[in-house]
Amino acid sequence: MPHHTVYEAKIEHLQILDEDGKLDKKLAKDTLSDDQVVYLYEQMRVCRELDEIAFKLQRSGRMGTYPQNKGQEANAVGSALAMVKGNDWVVPSYRENAALFMHGMPMHYVIQYWMGDERGSKFPEGVNITPLSVPIGTHMLHATGIAWSMKARKEADRAVITYFGDGATSEGDFHNAMNFASVMQVPCVFYCQNNSWAISLPREQQMNSATVAQKALAYDMPTIQVDGNDIFAVYKATQDARKRAIQGGGPSFIEGVTYRLADHTTADDARRYRDQAEVDAWLEKDPLIRTRKYMESVGVWDDKKQEELENRAKTIVKEVVDAAISVSAPTSSEFFDDMYAELPEDLRRQRDTMRTSSIGRDPSQIGLKAQHAEIKG
Repeated sequence: MPHHTVYEAKIEHLQILDEDGKLDKKLAKDTLSDDQVVYLYEQMRVCRELDEIAFKLQRSGRMGTYPQNKGQEANAVGSALAMVKGNDWVVPSYRENAALFMHGMPMHYVIQYWMGDERGSKFPEGVNITPLSVPIGTHMLHATGIAWSMKARKEADRAVITYFGDGATSEGDFHNAMNFASVMQVPCVFYCQNNSWAISLPREQQMNSATVAQKALAYDMPTIQVDGNDIFAVYKATQDARKRAIQGGGPSFIEGVTYRLADHTTADDARRYRDQAEVDAWLEKDPLIRTRKYMESVGVWDDKKQEELENRAKTIVKEVVDAAISVSAPTSSEFFDDMYAELPEDLRRQRDTMRTSSIGRDPSQIGLKAQHAEIKG
């Protein structure tokens, strides 16, 4: 047959909990219990409170910049619960705070990090999280490498999840990571938080594909698009992807369709490029609102519990901020000591003397002593 179809595909969209808090019970089977829903809602609410206080810290000059998670929290909590704390690895971008907290990162580390204290990236032993990654897309290569090492060591019950935005899928590192992960069939879950904006650039102007999820088809990778503001859909998609990974089925791709309700960071003003009507429409899809509607509909939540949570969130975040602000100042040696397991001699000399031995100070170290003397003469 000289002319025939060699490849066909489709992208499925999954929603289990709609904007009105109505649950598709058939699809929700074997996903989240009501207790787990309450737990995830509490995690989202605390994360939202942290966002609000971090914003105020930046505006009062106590923090350089900060990227709010507001509106995207369901992606983080739903996927984080599907992964196994202390066993799997989480490789984040910078808008997954709740997932990091759920996997053991002390909350005040996030505040330290955005205050410019790199000790906010030095996680306690046993916390399987890589540092926040501000460069767009580079960390996906690290996730693939970690997953490859798991496969090489025959750690069949472990997997990696890595988070990134729609803008990152336009980067070369994304494609390098996806291709390698697919070829080597590593246990990695690629989770794209598609919030429709790469800072000020709308998704439609950075890619011509109808979905982000279809990009995984080029790498023969199982892929799905989910309602990213639906904790049930996020949990199920990630649970399925993790199961596939640990059973030797290789990597998977998840596109969580969501929206950032705040600016890209505190250094941004989204009013300059976003239509307020668009923001208002997404406010009605807020994951906290729809989750609360569901909990109230099944009788596990009420105004009294909400008030208690609000107060508890304020107390937690206050303690977190106090811990970050009151931490002792770092020593100059810490800049060197955290970089290498065994410090090279030239850096050890810099650390101990607080002086550099670079070419600018000592040209003779690379054989330029004579030329240097001629220049002086």
